[in-house]
Amino acid sequence: MRNITREEFLDLFRRMRHGAFRLELRDHYNVPAERERWEAFQEADWARLDALNRVQRAAWMELMRSVAAAGRSVERVRVVTEPPTDYVRFELRSNSGNAEAGEDIRYLARDLAAGLDLPADDYWMFDSRQVAIMRFGGDDVLKAIGLVDDPDIVAHYVAGRHAVWSRAVPYEEYVRRWPVGAEHSSGA
Repeated sequence: MRNITREEFLDLFRRMRHGAFRLELRDHYNVPAERERWEAFQEADWARLDALNRVQRAAWMELMRSVAAAGRSVERVRVVTEPPTDYVRFELRSNSGNAEAGEDIRYLARDLAAGLDLPADDYWMFDSRQVAIMRFGGDDVLKAIGLVDDPDIVAHYVAGRHAVWSRAVPYEEYVRRWPVGAEHSSGA
């Protein structure tokens, strides 16, 4: 495994041929760039949060649109504790526009994931050939991304995707179960 830069990581989306898959296992992420949006969420300032989402998430949304336009898929499963933590609720609100941009996000209750031999770390998998393993510190901040392409190791991550995908609930269904904010919008 070799560590890669943020730009090398984003380039994996541009170079993939078929699709990407993300497994998220944490109930909280400490992303310094999200601080202002997180504060707006905590204050239930939905208009401010939605406006910040449109601006601060524009590059990601454009990447998702370009990937989808090229006929490639981006899938994500979040394994979450229920009831959802405030941070997961923040993600639910912030990710309301991802489906329109081409990213299919689904949710799996943590108790339903118990016993599924899942990898221990969050990861992105590209074309079922390369895995970008996300390494976090005790402060929930992303510390490094390690890239693996050994077929025997990648097979475990492919199995993780197969274990969770069919069990996970699509975003629209999950947000109906756990609504966030008085005016759930689709502008993020």
